Amino acid sequence: MEVETSSSSTASLVDKAVVPGDIVLDLTSMSDQTIRLGAGLRQNSDVLSVVKAGKLKFKKPNKYWVESSQKRYAPSVEDTVLGIVVDARADNFLVDIKGPTLAFLPVLAFEGGTRRNIPKFEIGTLIYVRVVKANSCMNPELSCTDASGKAAEFGPLKEGYMFDTSTGLARMLLSSPTCPILEALGRKLSYEIAVGLNGRVWVNASSPSTVILVSNAIMRSEFLSDVQQKILVEKLMQRVQG
Repeated sequence: MEVETSSSSTASLVDKAVVPGDIVLDLTSMSDQTIRLGAGLRQNSDVLSVVKAGKLKFKKPNKYWVESSQKRYAPSVEDTVLGIVVDARADNFLVDIKGPTLAFLPVLAFEGGTRRNIPKFEIGTLIYVRVVKANSCMNPELSCTDASGKAAEFGPLKEGYMFDTSTGLARMLLSSPTCPILEALGRKLSYEIAVGLNGRVWVNASSPSTVILVSNAIMRSEFLSDVQQKILVEKLMQRVQG
């Protein structure tokens, strides 16, 4: 949704907690600039109001949304998610992505996909995929390629450990620059990680103790400040080394 405005008065609320009913912006005297509204915001006559509790977020050049820590995931096009294969059909795989409905992954939605090289996924296989279609009238459609048709990082994730988080924590882990918890862990440990915007995280490392430490640190980091996240990593490392 797009709304005409000429002011950045929402700037003071960015990254601040908001609740349903809060007025984010008064549109009565604004007509020069276009902004885009994302999840959690709605236009009511001449004002923009909050409809979902969370933090007001902003992405350049002009998008605002409310980010909330919720378990349920609402699929959106171009989201990268971790899915679990729950069934295999002739033309597609059915995949659980923590959304309201199962998603489907066409058997040809892979780099160089043809009927001669259809992948074989067992039930329960964890896969890293991209959402390519999503609306309330149909099941989401997934792909194991990037926008250029390349496999990139998409596909099955073998071994490792997967755990659930809130969607808010998932977005924090995927933020740029690298969030403090992952930056601190990366300086101390060697591991692989895949984060889905649907609130699933996969961690793998050569040592099971590393997998456990990284997973525990991430799960405990959601409501910590940047400094607290770094301190948490130091304390966890001391326990392991001690």
